[in-house]
Amino acid sequence: MNSNKYCVIMAGGVGSRFWPISRNGRPKQFLDILGVGRTFLQQTYDRFVQVVPAENILVVTSESYRDLVAEQLPELKPENILCEPFRRNTAPCIAYAVYKLWKKNPDATLVVAPSDHYITNEPLFIDTIRNAMAYAETNDKLLTLGIEPTRPETGYGYIQASVRNFQSVGGNLFHAVKTFTEKPDRALAEVFIKSGEFLWNSGIFIWNLRTIRAELERWLPAVTDLFARGMDVYDTPDEQRYIQQAYADCTSISIDYGVMEKTQSAWVLKAGFGWSDLGTWESLYIHAQKDANQNLIHCDELMMDKMKGSIIYSTEPGKLVAVKGLEDYMIINTDDVLMICPRDEVRFKNMLTDLAVNEKGKFQ
Repeated sequence: MNSNKYCVIMAGGVGSRFWPISRNGRPKQFLDILGVGRTFLQQTYDRFVQVVPAENILVVTSESYRDLVAEQLPELKPENILCEPFRRNTAPCIAYAVYKLWKKNPDATLVVAPSDHYITNEPLFIDTIRNAMAYAETNDKLLTLGIEPTRPETGYGYIQASVRNFQSVGGNLFHAVKTFTEKPDRALAEVFIKSGEFLWNSGIFIWNLRTIRAELERWLPAVTDLFARGMDVYDTPDEQRYIQQAYADCTSISIDYGVMEKTQSAWVLKAGFGWSDLGTWESLYIHAQKDANQNLIHCDELMMDKMKGSIIYSTEPGKLVAVKGLEDYMIINTDDVLMICPRDEVRFKNMLTDLAVNEKGKFQ
């Protein structure tokens, strides 16, 4: 396997939209919400270890999640767990990994991915990543993966791909990026779908290290200077102390806004492997297997009658859940919370806001 290939898995999010299953102490990337025997983080590692040598996989996470990462990925070298003292969005996270890797191997080709994606066709995903890394190895482009949309989704960002400026490499089409758009409203999302030019933004990036370092330094010099000055302390006992101060001084900014929306080197590969970021209960409902009445059921003991289009999810083995006569509802049961509410994303968000205000973090 090519020793110049590296992977950075971003695993620092809190996943509040899967409350009450996902909490600050154990967010969704550390949970087996799908019931497949592996957490989202473990599944992400399992995919990338087929493309990248195991010793070349890094996980960037919150300082408070270091032990969770080590517990779930015992094969990971301790120095490959990069701990952020504060949440500063994706650009500082990536800059930290880029400069740490630069000290080790400036010739690296890097794939960067979130830790909580749902992939339906893993062989095609792996083949796509291999092709993208081969392209990025010899092309000074900032490559991202775009997903062909299946509906006017308002929860994802969109990438407009140029229909005129593209390259065909080994049967894969790489398009220049025209625009990035953050989560649109329903009407605009429908326009995007009809145009045929827009893809969902997967948040997966592939680039060679020299290109991403140059682009980071061009567009985010204040951020990159913090991590460039730490080159001598990476992989030494002083690294975490230095990173503590660097993050304290660092602005919070995404790689999309900070670099990808500004650069002229952004290209996108249309991917068809089946993807969702599973960021909400509703996205889980869309993708998970359902019964004849369109109920998503994850429950050991259940008595159910006249239920339709609902989510029934319990984490307590052996506890009987009895429900009747609800349509389009969520019934989520944990050891300390029972949540019953309409399966409506806006109303669910409002409920979480009210809870945060009224309970002052009691159930975080």
